[in-house]
Amino acid sequence: NDTDSKTLTRLVMTHSRDAEFVMLINALQTACKLISRSVRKAGIAGLYGHAGGQNSTGDDQKKLDVLSNDMMVNSLYNSHVCCVLVSEENDDPIIVPENMAGKYCVAFDPLDGSSNIDCNVSTGTIFSVWEKTSEGPATVADILRPGREMICAGYCCYGSATELVITYGFGVQRFTLDPSIGEFILTAYHMAIPEEPKTIYSINDGNYVTWDENMQRAVDKFKFNEPKPYTARYVGSMVADVHRTILYGGIYLYPADKKKGNGKLRILYEGFPMAMLVEKAGGAASTGLFRGEITEMLDLVPTGIHDKCPVVLGCKRDVQRVLSEYA
Repeated sequence: NDTDSKTLTRLVMTHSRDAEFVMLINALQTACKLISRSVRKAGIAGLYGHAGGQNSTGDDQKKLDVLSNDMMVNSLYNSHVCCVLVSEENDDPIIVPENMAGKYCVAFDPLDGSSNIDCNVSTGTIFSVWEKTSEGPATVADILRPGREMICAGYCCYGSATELVITYGFGVQRFTLDPSIGEFILTAYHMAIPEEPKTIYSINDGNYVTWDENMQRAVDKFKFNEPKPYTARYVGSMVADVHRTILYGGIYLYPADKKKGNGKLRILYEGFPMAMLVEKAGGAASTGLFRGEITEMLDLVPTGIHDKCPVVLGCKRDVQRVLSEYA
């Protein structure tokens, strides 16, 4: 409806009535629009290929990784509403000077699934937000907090359309970027996992031999489910795989390595935000067996900004099927 467009900014203003929070969301969506534009013209602009360095966790950086990170950092740093920024691409947290600082702590993966960039497969941006509660200048401790204390989480998916999915206390909302006006327009007010979810499992089967026997057994039961096996779908971009899981149902898994005991996905800017979105959409999010126990992902307390954890999330039916193998 062009005469009554429900934009992201309008809905956040209506629901939050918090000027600083609106400024934060504007900074986030501006960065996502910039990244979307860069992804779409990557081939023309010579942005495919490696940048030559590695990120905080040893992954090779693509040119678009570096560019996307600069866009996110600059947008949030200069918003005057953030105090701590954590990015997958930076070894250390960014502490905003007090004269420019606000009350929000933001963690983000500026371009998730960047290994897919050069073959034009969906990528995305993931973010999580905490509100500073301590007194005095901000420190890294202000963001090393449980997922339950997040006030906002979301992702932006760069696929056939650019979509932003967000939760900030009013369910999960889905917005689509209208390039003709440069605004995210509401396309789903209450995004939720279907009551009758599809039977889809999403996992990198190439890592099968690295999982413990319980996880192998759980995945085998999806493969050989009766009367009909589950369908396998795996993009290799967490944003794309989780987006499909919320829309269609099923389960997304990135299990722990049985020798190392940890997963590959980072807690602050991958595990936490996706867990919050999935739970708000009516699903469940767990670590599976991690550090000797089964834990709900949002109950974790990270000790480092790039800590990792295993991920088991999706519709409650399928998450419970996996966890029951550890009973």
